[in-house]
Amino acid sequence: MKAWLSRNWVAGAGFMAFALLLAAPLVSGAGRSVLLIFLASPIYMLHQIEEHTGDRFRTYVNRVVFGGVEALTVSDVLLINLPGVWGINLVAVYVAWLAGAGWGLAAAYLILVNGIAHLGMAARFRSYNPGLGTGALLFIPFGAIAAALVPATAAQHALAFAIAVAVHAAIIVRVRFHLAQARAHAR
Repeated sequence: MKAWLSRNWVAGAGFMAFALLLAAPLVSGAGRSVLLIFLASPIYMLHQIEEHTGDRFRTYVNRVVFGGVEALTVSDVLLINLPGVWGINLVAVYVAWLAGAGWGLAAAYLILVNGIAHLGMAARFRSYNPGLGTGALLFIPFGAIAAALVPATAAQHALAFAIAVAVHAAIIVRVRFHLAQARAHAR
């Protein structure tokens, strides 16, 4: 199952993004704010196509950031992107629809934090990284606009930002764990 998913999930993201964009007019009836939370999913999927086609991001990170050590595994990529991104965004749109759009802002902040992370990586390594184009051109503007336009309390913004940072921190912890394991095995 993992081998099949790793070969096909990015193509699935393309089809899903297209289908979700076609469904957007139906969601617009729930209001602009819920629509913005909903649009986070197809926008993220477009980013995943740039980032992960041909296993580009994992390969780049392991080669450039970690000097050839497999710190980011295929399983990590699947876990981060399927339940991590798609799952969080699905929960966010339901929470936005049922409890108020401000409670779904994690989807917008997840996009914004990821776009900033891609810019930071580009600055650090002075090169393109897979996902940088959509991160800079789509994620940062969309995330900032959604965060500004979706009515939310300070607590809702803080919670959404905390979720986005926690997701990215969990990725860093996981990758550092793999890096430490690889270094221990090399000794």
